[in-house]
Amino acid sequence: MGYQFIHLESYARKADAKGRSTDFIFAEASRQPEASVHVANPAPPVIVFGMGVEAVQEIHDSAAAAATIAVKGGHTRKLAKDKKTLHTIVTSYPATMAEIRSDPAKRADAEEWERRTISWLRSQYGDDLKTVIRHEDEEYFHIHAYVVPVDEPGMSALKYHPGTMAKRAIMDNGKDDQDKKALSKRADAAYKQAMREWQDSYHQAVAIPCGLTRLGPQRRRLTRDEWQREKVQAKALQTVVQRALKVKADGENFVTRTKKETAKIVADAAREQEAARNAIAAALAAQDRARKDREQAQTAMADAERYSGWAGRLRAVWDRLRTSSLVEKVRVEFSSEIDRWREKARDAERRQLEAERQRYEAERRAREAQDAAFRAGIERDRLRSILTPAADPGTPDLSQAPKLILKPNFQKKEKT
Repeated sequence: MGYQFIHLESYARKADAKGRSTDFIFAEASRQPEASVHVANPAPPVIVFGMGVEAVQEIHDSAAAAATIAVKGGHTRKLAKDKKTLHTIVTSYPATMAEIRSDPAKRADAEEWERRTISWLRSQYGDDLKTVIRHEDEEYFHIHAYVVPVDEPGMSALKYHPGTMAKRAIMDNGKDDQDKKALSKRADAAYKQAMREWQDSYHQAVAIPCGLTRLGPQRRRLTRDEWQREKVQAKALQTVVQRALKVKADGENFVTRTKKETAKIVADAAREQEAARNAIAAALAAQDRARKDREQAQTAMADAERYSGWAGRLRAVWDRLRTSSLVEKVRVEFSSEIDRWREKARDAERRQLEAERQRYEAERRAREAQDAAFRAGIERDRLRSILTPAADPGTPDLSQAPKLILKPNFQKKEKT
């Protein structure tokens, strides 16, 4: 393990004192021969995020040519050639390409570092981050990021330079100060502090999880033993962070799984309660129909008994006559009528008993659903006590099941 390295720079279309313009930067990124003399065997870049270098250059050049800035008098003018319109970041991993090619473990570590770095860059620059490329034709594993501020009215790439922006803020607020030297010192201090914070942000998001130190040994004049001890501490910190992330992920998975199980218990209990309510309603309806049928049967029995009385008197007359075939016919007709109504009364009574049995069964199911809901509530409270404060307080509470105390009567009523 080693220490982190990340550097930023902004460029204009006009070349600076070192001859570097946006055209040169794009040519160097795409490994054009005229811009790659520092590389022994130039190879095309590997795109690890976003679009190709040529596409980014086209977006930059078109936007820079069309961009304007407001000037005094309400007028606008085109951007000056020396205005910085391209922002770049380069960051390196402390392992050579030969080590990464020969050691799968180091390659995995480097790829994890690369993934975290890209995630950090996206959080810093948003949609203005157009591409991230990797050069594998140099000694160390490293990547370049290219930021084009197309949404900025003046396409000022310096808005992404934290040190420059902090220094400008101090200078702008101190225009009326008499002591320009003190003002300049404050501005320089703000510049350094902003750059430290930028480096610290990268260290927290990328270097610590990857086991890299914040500074190297030479900047602090560490001995070899001190530097070795610090690398061991960085590796230990990386292990702790990885374990913490695993514990966090496991906890989140447990919370998610528990929420799903609780929701399923609640849903099942609700379905059981609904089924119990429907069964109770059906039983009550069946009982009501049985009651009506029984009333109708009782009315029919009363009519039959009335007819039976008349039939008895008629039979007495007809028995004395003994010679009339009509007597036997009437007797048969009334007898079958009475038997039919008696059978209907018995059927109504059986239906009433069946309705009461169904009602009792519905009550039993309702009690079981209520017990299931009660047990789900106990389980939910237990899980909440385990997960607090990770548990979601919005987990729906189980509503109490309706308390039903219904005692069916299976005793057969005596006929009057």
